[in-house]
Amino acid sequence: MSRSAKKGPYVDEKILRKVQKIELEKGKKTIKTWCRRCSISPEMVGFTFLVHNGKKFISVFVSEQMVGHKLGEFSPTRTFKAHRAPTEKAAGLT
Repeated sequence: MSRSAKKGPYVDEKILRKVQKIELEKGKKTIKTWCRRCSISPEMVGFTFLVHNGKKFISVFVSEQMVGHKLGEFSPTRTFKAHRAPTEKAAGLT
């Protein structure tokens, strides 16, 4: 279920403070975060975030098309290996 429109999007205050601090310093630092539920706001465009996926940090560069989405959407938690190779018996070639 999505967040109420009356409340507005959830943006973590700590992340916004870090973004504003880096903007004032005119730096290009990466922002390390565990907050996957944080919505991406227009102030975050152009910054690189290190988003935790439960095991390691995934680098996410925020572009304009990402505004309104969550940080966790761009840091997958599961890795797809592959489907099993089909066998002769399963293919019906007996």
